[in-house]
Amino acid sequence: MKTRKLGNTQLNLTTVGLGTWAIGGQWQFGWGPQDEKESIATILKALELGINWLDTAPIYGCGSSETVVGKALREASAKPIIASKCGLLWDNRLNKINNLDEASILAECEQSLKRLRVDVIDLYQIHWPVPDDKIEQAWEAVCRLRQQGKIRYGGVCNFGTQQIDRIAPIGMVDSAQSPYSLISRGVEEGLLDYCQKHKMGFLAYSPMQKGLLTGKFTPQSLETLAPDDHRRRDMNFTGARLQKNLRFVDALKPIAADESCSLPALAIAWTLRQPQVTSAIVGARKPSQIEQTAGAADVVLSGETIAAIEALLQTIA
Repeated sequence: MKTRKLGNTQLNLTTVGLGTWAIGGQWQFGWGPQDEKESIATILKALELGINWLDTAPIYGCGSSETVVGKALREASAKPIIASKCGLLWDNRLNKINNLDEASILAECEQSLKRLRVDVIDLYQIHWPVPDDKIEQAWEAVCRLRQQGKIRYGGVCNFGTQQIDRIAPIGMVDSAQSPYSLISRGVEEGLLDYCQKHKMGFLAYSPMQKGLLTGKFTPQSLETLAPDDHRRRDMNFTGARLQKNLRFVDALKPIAADESCSLPALAIAWTLRQPQVTSAIVGARKPSQIEQTAGAADVVLSGETIAAIEALLQTIA
C-alpha cells in the first residue's frame, strides 16, 4: 500500500488510515451499539490489508475506542502508528465537555497511554479549538508532552489557519486534520495550501461523508439507523439536503463504473488526488467494510474522471 510522509515528521503513513470513531460505540456523537469483538476484528483486518496507522480519540465512546485499540494491539503482529487526541472530556451522561486547560491535557495523555497500552503516542492532536482562548495553553501542554517523550509529534484537528498561526510560535505543528470529502470541501479554501506552505501533513477525515458517499443509503434505509446514531441529527442526512446529496451520489455511480472502481473507492481516491493530503481516514465497524475501502489507497483517478467529477460538482454548487 502506498505511503506518504506526514509533513516534516518521520512518519510514513499509508494513504488510507483506519478511523475508530464509529467503533467507539454509544455516546453523544456515537453511531449506535457496537460489538467489541467485531471492533477488534476490524482493526486486525485493516492491519492485515496493509494499513499502517490508526486514528482514535478518548471521546470516541468515552474511553471505549482507545481501550479497544489497546486490546487489538496486543493481538497484532506488528504495532501500527497510533494517532490520538485531547481536549474533550465527558460527563456521567456521556456528553462531551471541551477542556483545553494545560493540566487537563497532561492528565488526558496519561489516561490515553494506559488505555492504549503503549509507552508513547505517535501523533497527539488537539481535537477541537474550543474554547478558543485556551488553544495556546493547550499547545504548550502538547509541546511539553513531546519534550517528555510521551508523544512523538503534535497536531491539530478542526483548526483554522489563523489559529494555527497563533500556536506555531510555541512549537512545531506537525499536522492538521479536518473533514474533506466531495460534499465537504471547505479545506480547499486555504487550509490545504497552508499545510503545503508550512510543510505540515494533512489528514482528511470523513472522506465518505459518514457513509453518504458509499451509495448504500436511501431515505428508507436511513430509518434503520440506531435511535442514538448521531447521523439522525446531521443536516446532511435530513430533508432537502439529504435529497440533494442522494441525487449527487446517483450521478457519481456511472463515473465510478467508468473508472472500474467502487463508489467508496472513488470518493476516497478523489481526496487523495490532492498532493497536500497525506492520508484519508476511513472508518469501519466490520472487517467487511474495511475490505471494501482499503483498496482505495491504490486507486489513481484518471484526468478524465477528475474532470467529470469537477463538472458534476459545478452543477450542484
